[in-house]
Amino acid sequence: MADEENTSIRTRISRLVSEERDLRDRLAAREITVDDEHARLKAVETELDQCWDLLRQRDALRAAGQDPSAAAVRPEGVVENYLE
Repeated sequence: MADEENTSIRTRISRLVSEERDLRDRLAAREITVDDEHARLKAVETELDQCWDLLRQRDALRAAGQDPSAAAVRPEGVVENYLE
């Protein structure tokens, strides 16, 4: 089950990365406005951050001998304010 959940999260990440590329391509082709691209791109980037954070949480729980399914998606305000 845990591997299926990680696979599902990674599949979502792949789809978001594809959407990110598509947005940039559509902007370059002038199919969408800069405002439209920026608005959707911000949402995509936030969701990507949440997905990566969720995978890291799951890995940490697993490494600590705990149930990785206890990990939860954190709010935008949390994942967007991490210091790198």
